Amino acid sequence: MAKFEPVTDPAGLLAFTVSAIRPADRVAAGGADARQGRLTKPPGALGRLESLATRIAGITGLERPRLDQRLVIVAAGDHGVTAQGVSAYPAEVTAQMVANFLAGGAAINVLAKHAGARVRVVDAGVRGEIPDHSDLLRLRLGPGTDDISRGPAMSRALAERSLAEGIALFERERTADGIQIVALGEMGIGNSTSAAAIIAATTGLAPRTVTGRGTGVDDAHFELKVAAVERALHVNQPDRMDGVGMLAALGGFEIGVLAGAYLAAAAARVPAVIDGVISSAAALIAAAIAPNAVDSFVASHLSVEPGHLAALRHLRLEPVLDLNMRLGEGSGAALAISLCVAACRLLDEMATFDEAGVSDSDAAVEPEA
Repeated sequence: MAKFEPVTDPAGLLAFTVSAIRPADRVAAGGADARQGRLTKPPGALGRLESLATRIAGITGLERPRLDQRLVIVAAGDHGVTAQGVSAYPAEVTAQMVANFLAGGAAINVLAKHAGARVRVVDAGVRGEIPDHSDLLRLRLGPGTDDISRGPAMSRALAERSLAEGIALFERERTADGIQIVALGEMGIGNSTSAAAIIAATTGLAPRTVTGRGTGVDDAHFELKVAAVERALHVNQPDRMDGVGMLAALGGFEIGVLAGAYLAAAAARVPAVIDGVISSAAALIAAAIAPNAVDSFVASHLSVEPGHLAALRHLRLEPVLDLNMRLGEGSGAALAISLCVAACRLLDEMATFDEAGVSDSDAAVEPEA
């Protein structure tokens, strides 16, 4: 199990991190775009792989970025709103799935291995017992959040701490391994209800529009879920401009940790790959706290959860993949890491027309007399 010292000044660390976040580097992005035009291919022939590599150049500040050190963070937490019958699975499944992650038996383990990424599992606030493991970081901010349909999920102080612990987590991992890209995933029974509330609060869309079936609930449970989101918004009256307050009102401990990791990645100019609907809710929290952080986000895929599309549109991000996935865990983000790596390698390793001694399209055309 990973050792850590709790953050002693959460508000201070959060403020320091936010102050370090800058917009994308347009010079690096421009240099990458110019190189794309000189590579041995017709202009635009690699489609969105070209724009993906250019975006990553802008994030990193490097015209030819490398993504050799890859990390997947899977943060887990329980939610008091499960008492409202919003999930098809009991709350104890959160701890059971975390044990599966640690044993290497989950989809994210398979896909992270395929992407050449290491997995760090975080107990942000799981109610059940989880055995010690070298890949586990036990933050344990609480035994799950309170029921958002009855009041705030957590105190503002705990919200700040969850964000700060996410920042500290990312910085420890980056210091140890020089992380060059990070994927953000999660696990938590009931967390799609929390995510739907955050997305509705941020976008202004009706709860029914952004609430999905999550773990596959039937019609009756879906109605309970929509009602829980509606009550959460009515009871808490979240301010969409106050990211910390919105997290305290509607979030989960794992959502807070992921939002903090997004902020830390943005400050360090590391691409942060959004997974599904819960990961996107954490991205909305991070964006409300530091709008420039969005420049460091990469949208991995489009989930079948309706709130995911609403969140990505609000963030003005276009997903790389659309595979009808809705698993979570960071599964879609891990798949997208492979494409991010491929896009950057094409940019860096392909020869230009000059280097290859190949005539480009302009040179091949005889000038008019």
